[in-house]
Amino acid sequence: LQQEGVIIPPTKIVQQGVVVEDVMQTLLKAMRNPVQSMGDFNAQISANRRGLKRLNELIAKAGEDEYLKSLCSLNEYAHKLATQALIDIADGSYEFEDVMDDDGMGNENIVIKVSINVNAGKVTVDFSGTDDQVDGNINCPMSVVAAAVFYVFRCLMPAYTPACAGSFRPIKISAPKGCLLNAQYPAAVAAGNVETSTRIVDVVMGALAQAMPGKIPAASHGSMNNLAMGSTGDEHHQPWDYYETIGGGMGAGKSTDGLSGVQTHMTNTLNTPIEALEMAYPVRIMQYALRRHSSGKGKHDGGEGLIRGYEFLRSTHVTLLTERRNHQPWGLNGAEAGAKGENKLDDKLLPAKVSLLVEAGQKLSIKTPGGGGYN
Repeated sequence: LQQEGVIIPPTKIVQQGVVVEDVMQTLLKAMRNPVQSMGDFNAQISANRRGLKRLNELIAKAGEDEYLKSLCSLNEYAHKLATQALIDIADGSYEFEDVMDDDGMGNENIVIKVSINVNAGKVTVDFSGTDDQVDGNINCPMSVVAAAVFYVFRCLMPAYTPACAGSFRPIKISAPKGCLLNAQYPAAVAAGNVETSTRIVDVVMGALAQAMPGKIPAASHGSMNNLAMGSTGDEHHQPWDYYETIGGGMGAGKSTDGLSGVQTHMTNTLNTPIEALEMAYPVRIMQYALRRHSSGKGKHDGGEGLIRGYEFLRSTHVTLLTERRNHQPWGLNGAEAGAKGENKLDDKLLPAKVSLLVEAGQKLSIKTPGGGGYN
């Protein structure tokens, strides 16, 4: 964990409406780009101030008692909607397991196992049987696990269900301390948020597919296909850094093919236009296309993955955090799995997770997985 960045304990950077300069300057000195980071902090402070202003206006208009009563009513309404949706899941116990390719530190085929128990609209999600936390950074704190689990069940609820605690009151989550999904300090967790979270979605959906035939799609590409790159610079060039995720194939469903070349599930990122990338950084995009024949075939086919090719114009440090390079995204009801992903530097196959220095003229190719098919 200490190698993953600046670890900030709960700290006030604003007190009584005034920025605490000593704290702010200490934080900025630890950042690679203090000017950019100052902009980020200012944006967050401004958002909080605007949120407080609007909340105060709402309370002043409604009155404190009425406001608190409304919060309770909102949560009760959300709880009712959630319970009605979860009642559609047949009572019983459902199990599923899948694996992470590796942790980048020599540990492979790391098992994530789930048991979902459903009883009259109440759900318990238990990850007992999941492998222990690992040396690499694919470990998860429980907050990430909760986000992935809640995401799946939120998709089963009506679109108008409020985003509040009441929506998730019927769902209980547990994972053994020290396992991959309830990692303890000082486990590294950066890729737990971007990669393991997606596999949690896969195992929860795999279990629910048994309980809700026809409602759950096949596995999507199962990785954010994270690419980070940059350079510390030299006497002729400024330091730079850049990070992006790359889409893949969506899993097919009962009545439709999966979408191609899209971000799925636990991501909040979108496509980076080639022109913006090439204008800002010493990188040339050599190819950006759908990866034909990567989808899992079935009555309905999964979506196609993507191919994204880069040529580096200067010496660059590159880090890849990817998954589904050894294990395919599964299909449902006997349909084909999607194709595995592939990372290559020139003609050399790269591991799913790797950090390396590339020289000017070298080319990186990332082929993302396709989605599973559905029969």
